[in-house]
Amino acid sequence: MMRSLFARLLTLTALATAGCAAPPAARTQNAAPAAQPRDADLELVVMLSRHGVRSPIGARDRYGKYSAAPWPAWDVPPSYLTAHGYQLMKLFGVWDRTRFSSERLFAPTGCADAAHVSVVADIDQRTRETGKALAEGMFPGCEIAVHAQPEGTTDPLFRPIESGAAHPDEALTTAAALGRVGGDFNNLAEAYRSQLTLLDRVLAGCGHAPANASRTSLFDIPDAHSRVSTAATIAENLLLEYTEGMSQANTGWGCLDGATLRTIMQVNSANWDYGMRTPAEARVYASILLDRIQKTMQQSATGAAVPGALGKPGDRLVILVGHDTNLVAVAGALGIDWIFDGRVDDTPPGGALLFELWRPRDGGKPFVRLEYIAQTLEQMRNAEPLTAANPPAQAPIFVPGCGRADLSCTWDGFSAAVRAAIDPAYAGHPASVGAQSHY
Repeated sequence: MMRSLFARLLTLTALATAGCAAPPAARTQNAAPAAQPRDADLELVVMLSRHGVRSPIGARDRYGKYSAAPWPAWDVPPSYLTAHGYQLMKLFGVWDRTRFSSERLFAPTGCADAAHVSVVADIDQRTRETGKALAEGMFPGCEIAVHAQPEGTTDPLFRPIESGAAHPDEALTTAAALGRVGGDFNNLAEAYRSQLTLLDRVLAGCGHAPANASRTSLFDIPDAHSRVSTAATIAENLLLEYTEGMSQANTGWGCLDGATLRTIMQVNSANWDYGMRTPAEARVYASILLDRIQKTMQQSATGAAVPGALGKPGDRLVILVGHDTNLVAVAGALGIDWIFDGRVDDTPPGGALLFELWRPRDGGKPFVRLEYIAQTLEQMRNAEPLTAANPPAQAPIFVPGCGRADLSCTWDGFSAAVRAAIDPAYAGHPASVGAQSHY
């Protein structure tokens, strides 16, 4: 049975890469086997990116009661992109320019193509600065504005519920989540007991320091749902320490290495999976954003201005800088998944979902390919330049609503899949149908 499954997977891999030219990057453990299609040109990329490495959100001692020792200090205010995070996004931008120029989307150097790039970010410092860093890495010395709503407002494109643009049915979303965990969140906590135990040991100092009898264990949290969500946030904060490149002593109190972090981050991924990724919740949060992405791609596919499209007619790259919530919701609404760097469906700082529009040279109809791309944990920790010999992790994606054997979707099929994923109640919201000058 296993041999038969492996044979089928080999066949699918061969189909996915058939008719494709060899990729510009050398094969490594981080590079996906997919390559650019032959006889087609990349016309547009919509990049939905999470912001880069930031400091934890909230006060430093917010989770202090769970740890035996104080949490380390950061040199920026809570939730801000760090200098290290900015540098990582510049490195990603350099890689993007190299990759997109190899696919003939841009020239390898110069500023001429900067006129065909639009960057739209959420209002936060971490998202706006991420947009600047990406643009600086891709087009050094060129002028590319980062468009965002005024500070102090809430942008429904990135925060539809918080802005009041979307109104989830709380009873429905709760029932949908419970229906995935056997009706009891204790089942979810029990399924991840070993990961919670490992995280609790890190919080206790992993034997490096005397036990703190006054520390609150994760297992002292009586509500299972709160236990998992609290652990998920703590795991994320430890990931931020690791990817910030903090000293070993300040990274999980000397208890954290890459293997340990990958294990405890499974709790974080599970919290997203059984929460925001649940379709009943994902559709509400992702609908406005998906609608704008589809309209942006439609504008390029048809060559005609489309109300609600982001960026400008003639753009070849539209960068949307938001949050892990946006990536998770879009993935849940479309029913897509990825695995990379030993992690399942993770959305680390700087990770991005690429929506690519390709046009056949024989005049055929355009088609769409999706890919998730992210730096590995070690590439982030060490601020490693991304090169052909050291590429980021790349995961080609199959879209269930329209995917073909080569992982592409026809343009019509992709549009239909997006429309099916969008909640009709929000597709007509002003944030979806506003003119390009919305930003």
